[in-house]
Amino acid sequence: MNSTQKTHRLGIDIGGTFTDIVLIGDDGTVLTQKVPSTPDNYAEGIVAGLAPLLPRQISEVVHGTTVATNTILERKGALTGLITTKGFRDVLEIGRLRYPRLYDLTWEKPLPLALRRLRREVEERIDANGEIVQPLDIQGAREVIRWMLRQNIESLAVCLINAYINPDHERQLGELIHELAPDLPVSLSCDVLPEIKEYERTSTTVINAYLQPVVSRYLHSLSGRLNQQLTHTDNALPLYVMQSNGGVMSAESAAEIPIHIIESGPAAGVIASLTLAGRVGLTNVLTLDMGGTTAKASLIEDGQIMHSPEYQVGGGVSVGTRLSKGGGYPLRVPAIDIAEVGAGGGSIVYLDTGGALRVGPQSAGAVPGPACYGIGGEEPTLTDANVVLGYLNPEHLAGGALPLNAEKAHQTLHDKIAAPLNLSASDAAHGVYRIAAANMARAARAVSLERGRDPREFVLCAFGGNGPLHATELAESLGMKRILIPPSPGLFSAFGLLYADIAYHLVQTYKRLLTELDINDFKETLGRLETSAREGLMAEGENAAQVSDSSDTSESSERDRNGVVLQRAVDLRYAGQSSELTLPIVEGDIGQPQFFHTLGERFADDHERTYGHRAPDDPIEVVNLRLTAVIPTAKSQFSYLQPPSSQTLPPNRRCYFGRETGWLEVPVLSREGLTSESESGPFIVEEYDTTILVPPRCTALRDEWGNIVIEMGT
Repeated sequence: MNSTQKTHRLGIDIGGTFTDIVLIGDDGTVLTQKVPSTPDNYAEGIVAGLAPLLPRQISEVVHGTTVATNTILERKGALTGLITTKGFRDVLEIGRLRYPRLYDLTWEKPLPLALRRLRREVEERIDANGEIVQPLDIQGAREVIRWMLRQNIESLAVCLINAYINPDHERQLGELIHELAPDLPVSLSCDVLPEIKEYERTSTTVINAYLQPVVSRYLHSLSGRLNQQLTHTDNALPLYVMQSNGGVMSAESAAEIPIHIIESGPAAGVIASLTLAGRVGLTNVLTLDMGGTTAKASLIEDGQIMHSPEYQVGGGVSVGTRLSKGGGYPLRVPAIDIAEVGAGGGSIVYLDTGGALRVGPQSAGAVPGPACYGIGGEEPTLTDANVVLGYLNPEHLAGGALPLNAEKAHQTLHDKIAAPLNLSASDAAHGVYRIAAANMARAARAVSLERGRDPREFVLCAFGGNGPLHATELAESLGMKRILIPPSPGLFSAFGLLYADIAYHLVQTYKRLLTELDINDFKETLGRLETSAREGLMAEGENAAQVSDSSDTSESSERDRNGVVLQRAVDLRYAGQSSELTLPIVEGDIGQPQFFHTLGERFADDHERTYGHRAPDDPIEVVNLRLTAVIPTAKSQFSYLQPPSSQTLPPNRRCYFGRETGWLEVPVLSREGLTSESESGPFIVEEYDTTILVPPRCTALRDEWGNIVIEMGT
C-alpha cells in the first residue's frame, strides 16, 4: 500500500430497519451513509450503501449485526443434537423455576433449540472435584455419534456433567466426533463455557451449536462480498465483529463461537457513548438508543460500562430486571448490561381487546414499514404518529432519500386509532408519543433504579434514528435535567464499532469460601487464565510481541499502553445463593495483606446497593474468576462533517404539544444553525439521519464538539 495514500476504517451496523455505514479516514475525516436494511440478504443493503462512498482505500472493516439474534428469534438455526451424561437429557426442559409472567397460566416455555429426540446420553461420570468416577464408554459413545449422524444433524453440542472442572471426557468425545464426521461443527462446553451450573452451561453450549453454521455462512459470504467490492488484490480485508461485551473479535473467531456476538449491535452504541462521554468530561451517562424496532438503555457510571455475566435471548424484549427471567434461552457470556423494549419508529400502534392504546412490541420494520413510507404498510406506527404531530418532515426522511406520504399517515391513524377512541388525530398521535416514552422509561429504570442508581444523577445521551425525537419526554419522566445528542446520532452506533477494542474473554469456575482462599493458588489460577488469553489473542492474528507479561502491566508503561490490558474480575455470592455479583480486581491489590477482607467488604457494599441489604454473618463464596485481555485499537479523532444533503429546510412547521399547549408554529433549524448560546424552545433540528425535538420550557445549544446539549425546564 502506498504510505502516502489516505486509508479508511469502515464500520457497518445492520439494524432491523436501517443499515448504517461510517468511514473514518486516518486524517479524521468522516463519510456516512444510511440505507434501508435488506433482510433477505443483508449484503445487498451494504453494497448499495457503500457504492456512493467508493472508491477509497479500506484498511479494515468492523461489523455489528443482528443475524445471530434473528436466527434465534425466527428459529432458523441449524438442526442441533446434544450429547450429555446419562441422567441429564432433560436439563433444558427442567431449567430454572423462573417465569416472566407469574400469574399468566397460558404462558409456555420456549421449545429447546435441541429437540428432545436429538438429545442422547453417554455412560460416564466425573464428580464435583474433577475425579473420574466412571470412565467414558467409548463404544457406546461411538454408537450415539453414529445415530446422531443418521438424523442428518447440522451441528452437535456436547455438555457432560462437571466437565467445567475436568474436560477429559468431553475431549475424548470431540476426538471421536472428528474421527467419524470431520466436517461437522462441534461445540464442547469445556471450550464454550467452563463454568459451574449445568443448565446455563448446557443452554449456552446448545445456543453456540445452533448458531454456528448460520453465522459461519453469513460471515464467510459477507467477507467475500466485501473483498470483491473493496479490494482488487488477493489480500483478504480484515473483518472484525462487535461482541456483546463491547469488544471486537475476528470474523473467524465469531464464526467459531457466535454466542459472543448475539448483542453485537446494541453494544456498539454504548461504546460510542463511552468515547463521547470521555471527550466531553462526563462520567455518569444513561444511554438511549432508539431505532426503528427497539429502544435500548444502558448505564455508564464513574466512566465505566456496566456489564452482566448472563442474559436471555429469544424471550421477546427484555426490561432488564434480574427478577423477570425464564422467558428466553439463558446465555452465560459477559455482555454490556442493556435493557431493551419494543419501542421504535416502526412500532405498530393498535387497540388491544380491552380497547386500550398500545405501542409495540411488534414492528413494521423496513418492510412493509410504516404507513407513511408508502411501500405496503397498512398499520399505523410511531413514525406515523410523529408525522401527524408535525415532528417529522411530512415529505421525506434521510435528506430526501426516503419520501413520505403524510396523508396516508393521517388517514391510517384516524381510521384505526383516533375514530374508535373518539379522539382527534392529533390527540391520538400525542397519546401514542407519550406511551412510547413510557415504554422506553421501563428500560431506563431497569438499568438505573433497579440497579440502585438514581437517573437524576446522570446525563441522558440519546441517539439512533428516533432517540433524539423522544429524549425530552423520557428525561422529563425520569426527572433528568440534561440531554446530550451527538453529531450524526442516527449513525452513532456505527461510530462505536470503530472505537471498540479487540477483546478476548475467559472464565473459570473457582469455587471456594472467601475465608479459605490461598493467595498463591488464587494467583496461579489467574496466571493460567492470562496465558490462555495470550494464546487466544495470538490466534486472533495479533502480533505476539504486543502482549506484555503479567509482571509488567503498569498503566504508565508505554509497552503496556500499546500492548495488552488485562482486566480481572471475580464472581462472589453469599453461600447458599444462586446468583452472583461480579467485582473487578486490580493485580496490584492481590498481594496486599488485607486483599480478601477488602474484597468481602466491597462485595457486601455492592450487594446492599443492588439488593438493599447485606448479611454480615453469612460466609462469602467465590464462584468464578474472569479475565478479559484487551488490545486497544487506534482511535482517530474525527472531525464532524454534516452528511451531504440537497434538502432545503422549511423555516417553520406546525407541531402539536398536547391539549394544554396545542399547536405551535415551530422554527426548523440545522445543527449548524445553533450556537454556543442557549436558545429557548420550541424548535426542531432536522438532520440527514434524525430529527431533534426541543419542546417548550427547554433550551438547547451546540457545544465545541458539535453536540447538541438540551437543558430541561422546570
